[in-house]
Amino acid sequence: MGGRRWGGRIAMLGAAAAALIVLPAGASAEMRAVIELFTSQGCSSCPAADKLIGEFSKDPTLLPLSLAIDYWDYLGWKDTLALPGHGNRQRAYARVRGDRDVFTPQAVVNGLVEALGNDRSAVDQAILKSRAVPSVLSVPVRLIVDKDMLTVNAAGGQPGLERAEVWLCPVSKTVTVHITRGENKDNTLSYHNVVRRWIKIGEWQGAPATWHVPVKDFKSDGVDEVAVLLQAGAATAPGAMYGAAMSAVP
Repeated sequence: MGGRRWGGRIAMLGAAAAALIVLPAGASAEMRAVIELFTSQGCSSCPAADKLIGEFSKDPTLLPLSLAIDYWDYLGWKDTLALPGHGNRQRAYARVRGDRDVFTPQAVVNGLVEALGNDRSAVDQAILKSRAVPSVLSVPVRLIVDKDMLTVNAAGGQPGLERAEVWLCPVSKTVTVHITRGENKDNTLSYHNVVRRWIKIGEWQGAPATWHVPVKDFKSDGVDEVAVLLQAGAATAPGAMYGAAMSAVP
């Protein structure tokens, strides 16, 4: 489809944030970026971007997420992974940036920089640009998950940071879909780190804080990972990613 747009031209970059991810038993890596890919099963330009997210998911310094949208459903194929809120989130990012650049496949890096999602070079440039923002992933976040309880620990922040919302995203690590209509007809495609829900668990005010969430409140069929995002602004006006973490769910 050559990168569909929701009005306006495609702007390659913007401005950004960064993250910390929790790795298995004693390992750790400083995050370079949270990458949100707005994608659609009804977009012929998206499979290359979906594959790229799969490659990014193997890099412990990146936290990629697939956010399936539904605004192309009218073209003949209803996206089986889409959440209506993902289109709202994408449009909220565009309002904050001051442009009308809403299209698929679109990547938003660290909450601030947008890029064409199937262009690795553009995403890499967006990561580099976001790293120049001092607040980006400046707040260490740690997840502890046992069979009954998720604990989120966020450190204190540098002076001057605004408050942030704390969002929990249950995730399916890999989902394979056979598409029978639309632009990707007769293709079987794999999607990686698919966001299933958004749950606001609290607000971070700048001081160290802890939140507890029962696993039963977010665990469901197909959910095998959980991401936590500490993001400036609000759902209607999202800003820089101050911190993030991701963990497997037992």
